Amino acid sequence: MITRRAATAGLATALIGLPQRGWAQAPQAATPAGAGDGAASVLTAKPTPLRLRPYAAAETETWTFNGTLSPALRVKQGAELRLTLRNETALPLSLHFHGVRGPNAMDGVAGLVQPPVATGQSHEYRFTPPDAGTFLIRPCVPGGSAEPLERGLSGLLIVEEPDPPQVDQDIPLLVDDWRLDDSGSLAPFEKATEPAPAGRLGSWLSINGQATPQRIEAPPGGRLRLRLANACNARIMRLRFNGLKAYVIAIDGQPTSTFEPLRASLPFAPGTRYDLLVDLAPEAGAQGAVTALIGDGMPLAEIVTVGDKRPALHPIAPLPRNMKLPETIKLQNAARKDVIIKGDPKAPKAAWTINGAAGSPSGAPLIKVKRGSPVVLTLTNQTAFVQPLHLHGHVFRLLHGLDDGWEPYFLDTVQVPENKTIRIAFIADNPGKWLLASMVMERFDAGLWTWIEVT
Repeated sequence: MITRRAATAGLATALIGLPQRGWAQAPQAATPAGAGDGAASVLTAKPTPLRLRPYAAAETETWTFNGTLSPALRVKQGAELRLTLRNETALPLSLHFHGVRGPNAMDGVAGLVQPPVATGQSHEYRFTPPDAGTFLIRPCVPGGSAEPLERGLSGLLIVEEPDPPQVDQDIPLLVDDWRLDDSGSLAPFEKATEPAPAGRLGSWLSINGQATPQRIEAPPGGRLRLRLANACNARIMRLRFNGLKAYVIAIDGQPTSTFEPLRASLPFAPGTRYDLLVDLAPEAGAQGAVTALIGDGMPLAEIVTVGDKRPALHPIAPLPRNMKLPETIKLQNAARKDVIIKGDPKAPKAAWTINGAAGSPSGAPLIKVKRGSPVVLTLTNQTAFVQPLHLHGHVFRLLHGLDDGWEPYFLDTVQVPENKTIRIAFIADNPGKWLLASMVMERFDAGLWTWIEVT
């Protein structure tokens, strides 16, 4: 399963000088996107002074959507999403719906498929998400994505299944990290002068924009759906489930064969999402936790059973297979392309590159294929850093080492371990220009991206 083959990619790094943890408030209600009926909604990106760390000496200028950090927008599968971005920040913006296999014009890559939204301007995104699942909303302006994301501009788009699993609560958990100074304010942003910035690691974790751990109360014998997403700029970690019976039902928004994580842990890179069903103990007062394996471990959510035992639920079953995705990929007919990643933050002239060049919308595509073509990309990481990469507009299979098969799940984001090679395969069934890009936003801004064209 995923945790066996992905074990080498789940590399956690340590947070330095973590402040004391504080209790978060009750889970935030999701913000409806037109209540799933196709009505229009507005996201206003604006500066919002907030006191992030509990008992911090000062507020800091975050950037929020409608005054809220980490909103979760919900829409029913089959309903049109009409979302207007209003930009009241000091930088140009666009919105990428990370993992959504929607129309290319709505992919939100400024300079490639739309102009950036200038300060004081608006832009409407209007499409019908084809798949149910859990997806990220984040900025995507090449050369200018890191600071908006680090200031808090991220959220979730939840596309609900017509017949979702029966649960007591459906809880989005968006994980982010923040680099704060001693007063609790955002530390100064580095100037984009380095040719190969490593990426900004935070010193404080949040869940849904609030302090960790988030306390979740549920009835004994209950069942929760947790939608976990990593919105960090550069923080690669693992998750562990302590005292919980957790089952993965979807990865990167797509259904998978239901399984328990090996050794109760999962790799969790920027851009990665998991949907899990968690069955709770039958007695009141039982406790469990979702923990980030950073340093000695950082609890993200603490789950406690309270009240009366609920009636028994049906056994956990997999989500229905996404019939829009191919059962097989004819690897023997695939167009193939090598993708060589280079760069070294410690070397003065070793910029981040893919196949020797920084990303450019005016340059030639990495590969150009006709719609419906199978594609295999060989991703070779010739750097000393794990490289999380995201493919826009498509989902792919992670191939076995000998091209003799693939893992039993779809991904849109993958970690390429340092000095290693992996291969991914997909059907290029979505016409347009699509990024293959670093999920470490400073590396993305420095040019660690390329694009493919599907005609």
